[in-house]
Amino acid sequence: MTLRPAGDRGLLIELPGLPEVLSVQAHLLAHPVEGQVDVVAAACTLLVLLEGAHQVGALAARLRLIDPSVPADRDDALVTIEVQYDGADLADVAARTGLSEAAVVAAHTSIPWVAAFGGFAPGFAYLTGGDPRLEVSRRDSPRTVVPAGSVALAGTFSAVYPRDSPGGWQLIGRTNAVLWDTHRKEPALIKPGNRVQFTAVRELVELHPSPGTEGSAALPGAAVVTDGSGVSTGPGAAGLTVVDPGLYSTIQDLGRIGLMALGVAGAGGLDRAALRQANRLVGNGLDSAAIESLNGGLAVEAREDQVLAVTGADVGLTIVMPDGREREPALCSPFLLRNGEVLLQSPPASGLRAYTSVRGGIVVEEVLGSRSTDSMSGLGPPALARGLQLAVGDPVPGSTVGHPEVPRPVLAPEVLRVVPGPRDDWFDDEALDRLCATPWWVTPQSNRIGLRLEGPALVRTRKGELPSEGTVRGALQVPPSGLPLLFLADHPVTGGYPVIAVVVSADLDRAAQLAPGSSVRFQIIPRRPIAGA
Repeated sequence: MTLRPAGDRGLLIELPGLPEVLSVQAHLLAHPVEGQVDVVAAACTLLVLLEGAHQVGALAARLRLIDPSVPADRDDALVTIEVQYDGADLADVAARTGLSEAAVVAAHTSIPWVAAFGGFAPGFAYLTGGDPRLEVSRRDSPRTVVPAGSVALAGTFSAVYPRDSPGGWQLIGRTNAVLWDTHRKEPALIKPGNRVQFTAVRELVELHPSPGTEGSAALPGAAVVTDGSGVSTGPGAAGLTVVDPGLYSTIQDLGRIGLMALGVAGAGGLDRAALRQANRLVGNGLDSAAIESLNGGLAVEAREDQVLAVTGADVGLTIVMPDGREREPALCSPFLLRNGEVLLQSPPASGLRAYTSVRGGIVVEEVLGSRSTDSMSGLGPPALARGLQLAVGDPVPGSTVGHPEVPRPVLAPEVLRVVPGPRDDWFDDEALDRLCATPWWVTPQSNRIGLRLEGPALVRTRKGELPSEGTVRGALQVPPSGLPLLFLADHPVTGGYPVIAVVVSADLDRAAQLAPGSSVRFQIIPRRPIAGA
């Protein structure tokens, strides 16, 4: 096996093929190393993420002791999926394979496929072992939206898209099977090792949401009761009302841990230091749910007296009292927002994301151990909307509000440290120097998934596609354009573009405050030798 650094807290392990990948994965899941967080399998690689950089050496030592030739035990339960074979690419797949459309369907349904590994999105399973005649390349131009339930082919794999998402696979049919449901004991319908039998049907039964499940203004778990006029009454009445969500505001805590093998990235606050600070100032636990708002503009009204704090971006704060008078609380300091008062945030003088915490924490339903909104997977509560009522929990017994703190300065340009690799060998010898020699500019197309950067193109020396493999928060992934994308908390779990370097974990909070038009530079830190690499 070959070991490659994946940032300062992970290793990408290259193995001869899928059987060896699954063998090493099974060993690590059965006998985890100290600090092991995620183990993400792919066709020829295994990504292992740890809690701290100091634990990488022990992981490398353990890997030297594993025999990848030992077969992994798998759950081979049979999952049957009904498919209506009318996909947009069915005719094209028939032409590429030299089969008739009917023969493509027959080949796809003739024998069970096997779920090799997950990734890309929650509930997405890479299926192997089908009829070899169905091997087809991805589309030259990926679709911006592939409908949920689409049954597809790419390379030697088949899969079902669990939700609407971008994708470049060849679509041959569709199903109503629910691939991912967090209300089930096992959210994923298809788990690694399962056998999947596709069956052809003439028509699918259309499923519709139950009456009354759409259009509610309250977040799941918010415990808000109204009298029909929008005024909160009864249990859960105390809290905040969203007067204006601004450009984009979501509920965030510190995110989901250890679920990348299911296709679930961490999500959570992008500036974790600012989120922890906001919670600390109001006496909350550091992982309490708060509001992350983009570029200011958030306005909330108190229902009963509340203690708040705002951190992160340098936004101006104004409290408007019911009689129209105003006062200005300080950033990074706890303050009282009385019943009926409205807190307004101005656009930031510097930075991009502000964190508004309320004493007791915002109460929303946990999904897979977190209250965070994940813009990539759709997990967690929806983005805040005007009129939304947010319930607030009880303060931690014995907790007190904190003392005012000094806001963290935003530097221009920010300098982010990077660890080369794992795929810097896909680029010319000058690529890493070029990455660090010039400032890069953040484009308006950036979001919680990642920062798109403009600058001198980085030149690849290898052609063809890199098989999809696990990716990490902080990865600088480089598509064919040569312009890198810096992955943030809602990044896809796997990707097929080479990663030239990874920003160290300690610097990612500052990356979260880079607004469109701001500049950033990268600085290489020495790559430590990996024992056994």
